[in-house]
Amino acid sequence: MGPGGAEDTGSALVANLALLGAVDEVSASTHRVSRELSRLKASHQGIAGAGNGLFVRYVEYGERQLRWMDAELAAATQLATAASQVEEPDMQLALLRLAGPRLEAAMMGSLLLAVWFDFLHLGDDVLSRRLYSVERLYVDMDRFQKMLEPAMTALSSLEPAQVEAAADDLPALVGHLTGEFDAFREAVRQGAENLQKALVLKESVEALTLVSALKFTLPALRAAAPATLGMGFMVGSGGVMMGTRIVVSAEWVEMMQRLVRAGVLSLPAVSAAVRIQAGQVMMAHGELPRGVREALGEGPEVRAMRVTGRTGAGMARRPRHHVLPKEFREWFEQRGFTGEMDIDQFCVRLEQAHHQAIHGGGNWKLGRTWPDEWNQMIMSVLRQAEAKAGRMLTPTAVLKLVAREMRRYKIPMNFVSGRR
Repeated sequence: MGPGGAEDTGSALVANLALLGAVDEVSASTHRVSRELSRLKASHQGIAGAGNGLFVRYVEYGERQLRWMDAELAAATQLATAASQVEEPDMQLALLRLAGPRLEAAMMGSLLLAVWFDFLHLGDDVLSRRLYSVERLYVDMDRFQKMLEPAMTALSSLEPAQVEAAADDLPALVGHLTGEFDAFREAVRQGAENLQKALVLKESVEALTLVSALKFTLPALRAAAPATLGMGFMVGSGGVMMGTRIVVSAEWVEMMQRLVRAGVLSLPAVSAAVRIQAGQVMMAHGELPRGVREALGEGPEVRAMRVTGRTGAGMARRPRHHVLPKEFREWFEQRGFTGEMDIDQFCVRLEQAHHQAIHGGGNWKLGRTWPDEWNQMIMSVLRQAEAKAGRMLTPTAVLKLVAREMRRYKIPMNFVSGRR
């Protein structure tokens, strides 16, 4: 166990529990939207039946977004489980930080998905009551989807720079979509008023026996169901929702604080979620209330914990170092390093000089002849441990040994994806 001992272990455990709690909350939101999308798809009178299935594509678009969010939440859970099985606190936190971007993308994606569902919900309602032109609604839904798509694509990419930019723009985007939703609802209201006028005209015409052959086939109005933008995302069991305004619970703030302080989630992403949940959707670059900033632990030391994308100082040109040598990929795969535990997930950014030093200098071929060269050394350590155990090492056992050697070589346990 590294420096810090029980205190470090406790911090890692707290962060792990906070991450799993956040995953559960986002999962509850996506599951709720999933049920509603299934209901809409089965509706024969509304959005699924209108225009010979013309609008089903928009429901399926929501289902496609759900699939990548559910996959990222499952991946985050898998990494959190792996972290709980590792004894080394620094390695536990490193695994949780690998899970963080997946949770972050799914959390922000679920906010947008809830908005998309509300457009679908209102569209379904107006189509079932014939309050809106099918052609006009098709054009509107296509326009709304194109507003959402760039942000959804950026989030699903998991590319740090794209996710960071999407988080920064998310409050303004939701604010714009809120305006579009209000305009959409107002157009529906005006259509309903015109329909009421037409119904009055129908009654007047039918009262005239001379023109009794003139018949209208206008549908009866049903009570409109309330449509609330962002209804699919509620944070904290004690939160109160009114439209897009959600009172963020103290429990949720504490959970986010733990994840931000541990470097698992980035402050910009959490700030975007807080703004949207509090209804401050137009505050794209505005200041959060001081109390919220303090509660989340905003400060230079927090912002420095997890630098994402190419905005980190000097990060763009620093080489990625595979701590699990990629030329032995098959060896690691046989021992369970697949999927979210793929060796490409276990890379670190190093200064050029440090990277060359652990590989024996600038010439990698000569470096491989040096027994203390990282790749040669770590494989020797792992093979010796395996020979001593008399069986294949588990991923947990491998990571325990790797963590020990990373400390010895002064390699930071802050993993980034090695995929280009």
